[in-house]
Amino acid sequence: MTLTKIRTAAASSLAAAGLLFTLAACSTPAATQPTTSGPVSPATASSSAASGPCSGVKVIVDSGALKQAAADTSVCVPVDAPTLASKVLDEAKVKTEGTTQYPNELVCRVNGVPSADFDITHKGGKYREECKGMPAAFAYWSLWVKPDAGAWGYAQEGLATLQVSPGESLELLFTVDGEPAAPAA
Repeated sequence: MTLTKIRTAAASSLAAAGLLFTLAACSTPAATQPTTSGPVSPATASSSAASGPCSGVKVIVDSGALKQAAADTSVCVPVDAPTLASKVLDEAKVKTEGTTQYPNELVCRVNGVPSADFDITHKGGKYREECKGMPAAFAYWSLWVKPDAGAWGYAQEGLATLQVSPGESLELLFTVDGEPAAPAA
């Protein structure tokens, strides 16, 4: 074997090992249970597995003040370049629903939460989200982005235009009467 062939073989082995390491960081260990219903996909992980490093985009759905665990999830979505947030959520099997007036600009429901027949308790009484126009100013889903080594920031764009990059986290958080005000650390 020539020196060039040895170097090429070594470089190929290192690249393959790096790829396997990257894929392993975003895959679900066999012993964990997914936090979302449905089949386990490469983008599905348990909340404990997803709390570790993610070489893709970490997606978190937190029903916050609603405390509806059916909506909650934490998964790592493998991406290797800036990707639209809407595509990352699709890969994470997170289903968002807009409103009649703003079907793509706003998020009214995430994974069916809050359902149309769910009473949202707030300071002013009870409220049911109908998803017709703007969600109530006291009860809504907010979109947050966190760089790999930084603090959460309120997204300045919507799902259709926001791009997230490998190492970032993306969170949909439901807030009632200003609580929680931001994602947990």
